[in-house]
Amino acid sequence: MRKLAITTTAVAAVALLALAGCSSRSADDSGSGDAKGFDKGSLIGVALPDKTSENWVLAGGLFKSAIEEAGFKADVQYAGQSTPVPDQQAQIASMSTKGAKVIIIGAKDGGQLGTQVKDAKAAGATVIAYDRILTDTKDIDYYVAFNNEKVGELQGQALLDGLKAKFPDKKSYNIELFSGDPGDANAPVFFQGAMKILQPKIDDGTLKVVSGQTDIKQTATKDWLAQNAQNRMDTILQGSYQSTELDGVLSPNDTLARAILTSVKSAGKPAIVVTGQDSEAASIPLIMSGEQYMTIYKDTRDLVKKAIEMTTQLSKGDKADTTTKTNNGSVDVPTFYLPPVVVTKDNAAEAYKNNPDLEKLTQQ
Repeated sequence: MRKLAITTTAVAAVALLALAGCSSRSADDSGSGDAKGFDKGSLIGVALPDKTSENWVLAGGLFKSAIEEAGFKADVQYAGQSTPVPDQQAQIASMSTKGAKVIIIGAKDGGQLGTQVKDAKAAGATVIAYDRILTDTKDIDYYVAFNNEKVGELQGQALLDGLKAKFPDKKSYNIELFSGDPGDANAPVFFQGAMKILQPKIDDGTLKVVSGQTDIKQTATKDWLAQNAQNRMDTILQGSYQSTELDGVLSPNDTLARAILTSVKSAGKPAIVVTGQDSEAASIPLIMSGEQYMTIYKDTRDLVKKAIEMTTQLSKGDKADTTTKTNNGSVDVPTFYLPPVVVTKDNAAEAYKNNPDLEKLTQQ
């Protein structure tokens, strides 16, 4: 499991910059592929991972329409589920061969694309990592994402808040920890952010991880698959909670949160506090009913829009706007972070007011 060294820019400052649309650009923010600009009608490649989450499915259509509306030609491809990494490697190589001026990559495994992005750079493309950083390579120009360490911090704090609200008479709580796919560079960032909040409470006895599984290798959920999370939760309940109450679970996203809730219900256990992320449609009714405590709203529309804004800037021969830098293990990557939003039952309608499809789910 790789650990990413995330720039320690103050979270509040990053959020304010992102909200205000401000940017900070320096002379060394530009990669070799963005100096000359390129014409309308040029090819823009987008390589996305397999369709295991609602937001990835949404992103593909948004990218295609946004690229075409901006006056470029779109080549949007998803990796297959059976061999996603080789698929994505081949797709990026194909985009380079076709002469893509920008290649936007939502990596299945950001540590296994080094050869392909090096070749893309050599072919004259600008490489933008989308949502997930590309690790251990210098051949990356930009990174656009939500502030993922902040996401983890918000999840950790929400778990504490939810436990206090649901169990006001308790002074300590039994919890379990889940993290995402080991191949996803975001997974350790979410987990590290959450543990910044939770570890002090584990150390002082406020929180107890009854299974003892606190290392990220123990908490990982391969491929972000719901069944893998449900199986692990089943095993934990059988081994550690036969005569002990479970109070809450740190879940890194909504898909896994629902799997964890299914496991708890199947075991006949009382309702617990569960975190989430991505504002998936299936989880919003659960939040409104109190079954899932919270989620994180990261509007895919805004993230795709920003990636295309950066592409348009590059086409004009300009540097793309950035707010900070992110170290990927090899280089500090110019980065634009968007601010994530905590959503609970109390603020869901307000949080989703500009997204009719999600807002209507708060009223059911």
